[in-house]
Amino acid sequence: MNAQSKEINTRINILDKATPLFAAKGYNGVSMRELSKLVGLSTAAIYHHFPDKHALYFEVLKHSFIDKATAIASSVSNTGAPLERLESFIERFALMVNDDQNVRALVMWELLDGDEARLKLVAEEVLLEPFKMVLALVQDIAPEADHYMLTVSSIWLVLSHSATRPMCQYLPGWKTSYSDPSVISSHVIQLLKNNINTIDTVANERGANT
Repeated sequence: MNAQSKEINTRINILDKATPLFAAKGYNGVSMRELSKLVGLSTAAIYHHFPDKHALYFEVLKHSFIDKATAIASSVSNTGAPLERLESFIERFALMVNDDQNVRALVMWELLDGDEARLKLVAEEVLLEPFKMVLALVQDIAPEADHYMLTVSSIWLVLSHSATRPMCQYLPGWKTSYSDPSVISSHVIQLLKNNINTIDTVANERGANT
């Protein structure tokens, strides 16, 4: 293994170990000393690859999401009606959120911490591309809708269902099937369809009365 390959592998190893640590404890809960012990490298060695904790965290966000981006993009770029492509996105997104608790936890930690700079980072590195994909579809599907609100709802309903599952399972009426990503995606899709149908009905009524 040459020096460049070793450098890349070391960097990936640091990110692989740092991602679940940040997901479990949040940005403020992780110390570089703790990460150093976990990775088996000195703090100075980690700083050789990442200039500071913020830069490392930035790369963790990209590392945890980058391998999901292609699959999500393909779910939207396929041929078919816009509504079908939106349904495909929601199904893929629900699977991703369900399968990767690190991405889900990183988003939730930032909402709890409320650090404006890191919230902006999560929005731009984790949510921006899915948001733009869904926004374009929503604009095609429901021209009369509030495109921003409908897009945010599409993404957040999936995230929130998966994130609150550990707590909601103790509420009356819980069914084990509610933790199934296919059930979550079907529920979200139906809610969106109902919303879009209502918007279309109101638009048609307005048109008939003019």
